[in-house]
Amino acid sequence: MKYHKIDAQLYIKNRKNFASAMKPNSLAIFNSNDTYPISADSTMPFEQHRDILYLSGVDQEESVLMLFPDCPNENLREVLFVTETNDHIAVWEGAKLTKEAALETSGIKTVFWLQDLEKVLFEMSSYCDTLYINTNEHYRANTATETREDRFTKWLLAKYPAHSVAKSNPILQRLRAVKDPIELDLMQNACNITEKSFRRILDFIKPGVWEYEIEAELLHEFIRNRSKGFAYTPIIASGNNANVLHYIENNQQCKAGDLILFDVAAEYANYKSDLSRTVPVSGKFSDRQKAVYNAVNHVKKEATKLLVPGTLWKEYHVEVGNIMTSELLKLGLLDKADVQNEDKNWPAYKKYFMHGTSHHIGLDTHDYGLLHEPMQANNVFTVEPGIYIPKEGFGIRLEDDVVVQAEGEPINLMGNIPIEADEIEDIMNS
Repeated sequence: MKYHKIDAQLYIKNRKNFASAMKPNSLAIFNSNDTYPISADSTMPFEQHRDILYLSGVDQEESVLMLFPDCPNENLREVLFVTETNDHIAVWEGAKLTKEAALETSGIKTVFWLQDLEKVLFEMSSYCDTLYINTNEHYRANTATETREDRFTKWLLAKYPAHSVAKSNPILQRLRAVKDPIELDLMQNACNITEKSFRRILDFIKPGVWEYEIEAELLHEFIRNRSKGFAYTPIIASGNNANVLHYIENNQQCKAGDLILFDVAAEYANYKSDLSRTVPVSGKFSDRQKAVYNAVNHVKKEATKLLVPGTLWKEYHVEVGNIMTSELLKLGLLDKADVQNEDKNWPAYKKYFMHGTSHHIGLDTHDYGLLHEPMQANNVFTVEPGIYIPKEGFGIRLEDDVVVQAEGEPINLMGNIPIEADEIEDIMNS
């Protein structure tokens, strides 16, 4: 891995918190992701399942974690399985985790080779009453591919049909949504790498540059700072491309007078950052562009103030909608009749700002979090309002990542990344 070693105390604490929420006499099991094939002998780069990573720190395929806090055999209360490594694997694929390295990474003392899983599981299952299975219940989940976790769950329930079944995901939704200080440091590092890349491209952008050339500059800066690369598929949208919310082609030439909307950010140690900025290709906003830009920035600042403990998700978005409506009226994009006659299920402002303002972020770009529960300290949210005007040939989105505080306004992890229109112009013209 490119990233620096992470303190195993994070994973020890995460497992303790998970175990405290389990039912008595129960066993929870977590699997790594598959390495997915492309065709022939090609595979996609491996991405670890975030849940086993969160609980163990093991960033390796074919690993399994079992947690059984009440196990009468004290050696089986935390068990990690990893693939047995050898000299042949080391030559062809590089070193894999030894048992000693797995202990150092995770803090788990009992480590078996994967080939022993069924034998050890049989003993553990004989002691427990309930099996915790790990299903994906994220509110945006739409998985067509059967995962390694899915296959294991089918096998497990067929093998042990007399056990009660519980779900790990509701516990993880709560735990992963509240970040540990070590996690916040990792996310800050991802944001700092993103800052470096953004400042790099402000010096690079000029009329005639291509969107993919900007993408290459960003990736260069990410990797040289120990990131694997983009936290998500990058959006580099010049001109009217910005009005396609998930524009990812990044294959157009940037023209004088246009704006470029960026939705790009780095990951670090599997933790994500999520940045949006909009900058002028020629280094200076037109008066109209700046007016819209400043309106979006105002909405972002006001929305950020609302992210405090106790805030409810639905109420937050209603209030942000009211703030945006006020700005759109000032810009002449809406009039009073539009607002008076609006459909309450699709308010008038949605014509120009059609997506949500915030989402949880962490190990996933759209991270775990139970949206029906009040916000709490150390939740990390994006704040990303936008105004999109196809008829005027530009769209603007601004986005930062912020940490909810026990008292006062959130801390902005991207507070060192330029955002004010005048500051961006000054940097681009310096």
